Amino acid sequence: MKTIKFLLLTFILIGLFSCDKEETEEIINIEVENYIQLLKTNQYESLDLPEFSFKHIPALLIYINDTSVVNKFPHGLSSYHPQNPIYRLGVLVLWTIESIREVSSDSETFMFRFPSQHPFVQLNEEPFTWIQDHDNEAYGTIRQVYFEWWDNNKHKKISEFHNTNPLEHTNYRWH
Repeated sequence: MKTIKFLLLTFILIGLFSCDKEETEEIINIEVENYIQLLKTNQYESLDLPEFSFKHIPALLIYINDTSVVNKFPHGLSSYHPQNPIYRLGVLVLWTIESIREVSSDSETFMFRFPSQHPFVQLNEEPFTWIQDHDNEAYGTIRQVYFEWWDNNKHKKISEFHNTNPLEHTNYRWH
């Protein structure tokens, strides 16, 4: 009986220690690449954002400067949709990263994984102007602060920095 328990424990330990971190990263990258490909080809069917975790953020950050136009993306059931906006992939990726941050903090400020009603930022001061043009220089600032936010925190546990709003020291917030 002891031999069987010993063998079982040995197999469990071998299984645990044989998991390769690179294999896990490949799986995460494939999930992100699939999401990006669906967005780029306007074939994303779900109304909801993917259930990504903070482990997906490095793979997502690769795409924050991508200016591909996207017409079909997760948008929930918001009653208002702006007329003919041009959505850029990089901004949708930042919005997805913000969703990951919000979900990890169990924030009550979002619904159904969405960090805001739309993937637009607005000025943080009155009048609260939406910046619907994803080519606006404001999005360059936002890309930079999200990259720095991740770079400054990537070696920490998500619970240590999920409440740090990357846009806190800017004039912007998600709409």
